[in-house]
Amino acid sequence: MKFKPARMLAGLVAAAVLMSASVPARAQDFITVLTGGTSGVYYPLGVALSKIFAEKIPGSRPTVQATKASVENLTLLQQGRGEIAFTLGDSLALAWAGDEEAGFKSKLAKLRGLTAIYPNYIQVVASKDSGIKTLADLKGKRLSVGAPKSGTELNARAILEGAGLSYKDLGKVEYLPFAESVELMKNRQLDATLQSAGLGVASIRDLATSVDIVVVEIPASIVDKVGSPYVKAIIPANTYTGQAEPVETAAVVNYLVTHSGVKDEVAYQMMKALYESLPDLAAAHAAARDIKIENALQGMPVPLHPGAERYLKERGIAKKDS
Repeated sequence: MKFKPARMLAGLVAAAVLMSASVPARAQDFITVLTGGTSGVYYPLGVALSKIFAEKIPGSRPTVQATKASVENLTLLQQGRGEIAFTLGDSLALAWAGDEEAGFKSKLAKLRGLTAIYPNYIQVVASKDSGIKTLADLKGKRLSVGAPKSGTELNARAILEGAGLSYKDLGKVEYLPFAESVELMKNRQLDATLQSAGLGVASIRDLATSVDIVVVEIPASIVDKVGSPYVKAIIPANTYTGQAEPVETAAVVNYLVTHSGVKDEVAYQMMKALYESLPDLAAAHAAARDIKIENALQGMPVPLHPGAERYLKERGIAKKDS
């Protein structure tokens, strides 16, 4: 039996249509989770999130990227080089405002909010040998303030200013991630480190098992002076080895954010997977125990992504009228 060319072409077209119909309508969604340094809190939570997404979002291909945290994460989102990121609230507000001094040359208008998560505690830790007991004692000392223009470094500037200090008052300023700061302190090359992270951050736990430490108080009066988005907080006794008493400090809310180019359904599914898997996140790091859906919109400084808004409305959480 002979096939005419026209009939053969029609058959091939029909076969192609049938094959394409058998493929899911949604192509695989790449979900890059932007985190922070591997010794911080963002990274283990990001790894846990990627596993949750892989299990609960059909067709997704999650990956985790270690970064310099908040400021870099927000810049990458604006460039479309990530789908979900961790950030500090003050960094997020400054990115939306386009604050050049904070590292944002223009307003990052593509940013969209997903949810508030847990508070970051501003933790100033000194070696006991340094003699540092108060913020005022940092004058003339060697302090690491986090990676340049990171969320932690923005926190350091704010807290020092509230205490009447500037970088010029310090003996030496190091711009180092958490793990590197700890190594210098172990080697007596650094007197103190300021780390903005969840309670029980691995870097400070590591330091406290190697060196006698002092967790330096940030008094309520200084927190009041610095103002929003900072709030008063307590580092409970025995959070770290050798820290026998509770310590007053400041805290600032962390957020998960995305960008306007992420599909509504993907944002919805990320939110759903997150809130259905809180025990898995808490198992990855204790800081996640503070994630509560009723606080999802707490202080959100950028517009909510429509996919996140849809999920929160289904859970009875709606934006308040301004």
